[in-house]
Amino acid sequence: MAQTSHGVGGVSYDAKKRNWPAEFNVFLALVILVVIFELIGRIFLGDSFLFNTRSDVGGLFNEARLQIIILQVSIVGIIAIGVTQVIITGGIDLSSGSIVGATAMIAMSFAQVATVNGNPNPKAMFLAQGWTDLPVIVPVLVAIGCGLFAGLVNGALIAYTRIPPFIATLGMMVTARGIAKWWSKGQPISFPTESFAAIGKGLMPVIIFLSLAILFQLIMTYTRYGKHCYAIGSNEDAARMSGIKIANHKILVYVIAGILAALAAVVLSSKNLTAQSGMGVMYELDAIAMAVIGGVSLSGGRGSIIGTVIGSLIFGVIISGFTFLRLDAYYQEMVKGVIIVGAVVLDQWRQRMRALRA
Repeated sequence: MAQTSHGVGGVSYDAKKRNWPAEFNVFLALVILVVIFELIGRIFLGDSFLFNTRSDVGGLFNEARLQIIILQVSIVGIIAIGVTQVIITGGIDLSSGSIVGATAMIAMSFAQVATVNGNPNPKAMFLAQGWTDLPVIVPVLVAIGCGLFAGLVNGALIAYTRIPPFIATLGMMVTARGIAKWWSKGQPISFPTESFAAIGKGLMPVIIFLSLAILFQLIMTYTRYGKHCYAIGSNEDAARMSGIKIANHKILVYVIAGILAALAAVVLSSKNLTAQSGMGVMYELDAIAMAVIGGVSLSGGRGSIIGTVIGSLIFGVIISGFTFLRLDAYYQEMVKGVIIVGAVVLDQWRQRMRALRA
């Protein structure tokens, strides 16, 4: 007879392993990655990736590098929170990067000052109309409106025309990028108010990212909305038979994803103090990769916001690690491409393993 090993309290070690959170493996990968960069730095550069080696700076860890790691992924991470919800329901969103570009252009045009150094703002879009020096809530609400509308169009196309999410969001991706270029005829929009610029100062992007991550982790775990997302992604027909309004819920999911992309646009344009039509290019693929690396299944029904946050940190560590090793930026692009493909391959492997164990 086959024997089963037992641990404390008569619970098998295999059962314990199966009960480990899926995010544990992702976190382990993050730790291993940090250790690899630390070892390479110690051996080949005589420097530390993680720890502080400067005598004139206090502290055990290299706080500047840690801040850079989280800062450079926080904006795309906001998008990834919405993309995670879309993928969990069995969909995909290729439009988020272009929504960032279009929203940044439109929102910034409502966040401009009237004068620069005592002269009329040469970049002001609505100077003649007097729509300058507006309260910060105005451009933020304009941005949310843009994201809501884009998400509504995406969701309605998918829910009511039954076209694949890939095609619907691809169409929005092209359209939104065209709007971004058309809005100011390709010219950058600059000189925001101080209150708008404050949104992206310092560690504010990180605070916004982590706050949204905690909020949506709680929503996805404890609310009916979250349970319906997992139910639809796991088995849409069964979810429909159980009384879930599939069309309405899908629209809501894409609306939330659109709003989160719009908020990312606000943070990005505020941080850069300008908006350009090329903002957000390839952000959608980075966001999808962060989610998949974090354990979100492309087939739907599995994943978590926590996993996506860890996936975003893996991205940040890789980018910062390559900079630490003084490797050129184009190597980062190559590695990111490999990571995206590898994440999808890993997801397919995980699905096959689950099917074999079932």
